[in-house]
Amino acid sequence: MGFYMKMKSCFKKTFILVVIGLFIFGSVIPSLNAEIVNNSEDEIETESQNDLDLLIICYPDFRRYLEPLVEHKKNHGVDAKIKTLYDIYEYSEMGRDNPEKIKYYIQMAYDTWGVKYVMLVGDYKKMPVRYVYNADMNYLPYLEARYISELYYADLYDDSHVFQTWDSNENGVFGEWYVNVSDARDINIDLHPDLYVGRLACRNAFEVRVMVNKIIKYETRTYGSDWFNKFVVVAGDTYHNTKYPGVNTTGFEGEENTKKALENMTHFEQVRLWVSKGTLRGPRDVIREINRGCGLMYFDGHANPMSWGTNLYNKNGSVDGLRNQDMWRLLNGYKLPVIVAPACHNGQFDVDPLNLLKDPKQAFQHGTWAFECWAWKLTSKPFGGAISVMSNTGLGMTKEDKKSVTGAGDYMDPQFFYVYGNNQSDILGECWGKAIDRYIDAYPVDWTISDNSSYVYDVKYDLKTPQQFTLFGDPSLKIGGYPPE
Repeated sequence: MGFYMKMKSCFKKTFILVVIGLFIFGSVIPSLNAEIVNNSEDEIETESQNDLDLLIICYPDFRRYLEPLVEHKKNHGVDAKIKTLYDIYEYSEMGRDNPEKIKYYIQMAYDTWGVKYVMLVGDYKKMPVRYVYNADMNYLPYLEARYISELYYADLYDDSHVFQTWDSNENGVFGEWYVNVSDARDINIDLHPDLYVGRLACRNAFEVRVMVNKIIKYETRTYGSDWFNKFVVVAGDTYHNTKYPGVNTTGFEGEENTKKALENMTHFEQVRLWVSKGTLRGPRDVIREINRGCGLMYFDGHANPMSWGTNLYNKNGSVDGLRNQDMWRLLNGYKLPVIVAPACHNGQFDVDPLNLLKDPKQAFQHGTWAFECWAWKLTSKPFGGAISVMSNTGLGMTKEDKKSVTGAGDYMDPQFFYVYGNNQSDILGECWGKAIDRYIDAYPVDWTISDNSSYVYDVKYDLKTPQQFTLFGDPSLKIGGYPPE
């Protein structure tokens, strides 16, 4: 959304301690980019297996901690299988790099086993990510040459059943689009997900165990609970009145967007944490509602990897909504909400404290020195937090960022609630994927537009909006849980 929340003074106080700790951190944590060793417990399977629902692809050391989840899924009619990165890399020599090898394996699983959901388990150091180079070199001062896209793993074929490499010019730079650079545009990317992908961005075995426990408890305990029937929206004045000359930003843009979601969730008790109503004054208001219990939440505002917030009306200051440093106060147990919060970079999970050593100013200003991003910290919190968060890995764009003043996050972000609220699906990954489908259908990418067109960045933002919309959690999750047997 073109804006980063200012770091608070408490972050500044930790700066020196973190820098000192980095040297200790770097010396005791083994390299996570090492070659994968074979500790798989089974051989590569060559036989055909039909009707596999969930494929779990994990860092090898995590396999045994995921076995209880597979058993749980099978008990609820979801056939699941675990494959490690070793299995993937041994399967075929196809693929120019590790993300492409993973995608080819997913293609095989889709074609051979009919896989519907893929769950990637591991952070960006343990489970490869696809960076796409739909470069935004126009949005000063937040130039962004690349960002992570998990949609890459879900988009397998176009309508003609042509495999989607996301590298049409075959130069090894994926999802490339540099304006006014010769032969720097990968075209005709389908974007529609053929299956549904989510990630548990676990950094260690402890986080794997936490997430397995949360998923099992959620799916077995949530059904019929009163707390689930509450929908909480959190928003304020996204842009002050003169932020975009010539564009009407006199209202409470974030609150207007949450109204679109509320319209599709009328069967839920609705709680509005809005700046205009005085019900959003700081983190305490958000924490209170999460701790009381709610089934779903929608945040519409500004963010970075360490915080989410919004603005008071018309240049009268900002208000923090929820920061990483506040999350220890989330004591909601297994009353776990599904959260949609696609702001700027709060899903940027390739953050690292070592960024302070590489570029201290940039890391501190943009929050990339966090140990974990906002979305994953909220998802992985033990005994509380969320069961899933959907957010952006890059700079989130709104309609005000487009010359046409339509689409972008203002259209994309509420679509999850349209899908779920209108009973199109109650499976988490399907709601994520159908929301993306709705955006692409409404704002198809014009691959033929000239780089000299004044609307070229509109098109690039319509490409970026679904590409960076990332699901942290189990894509096969039954929203609201399963009824007791």
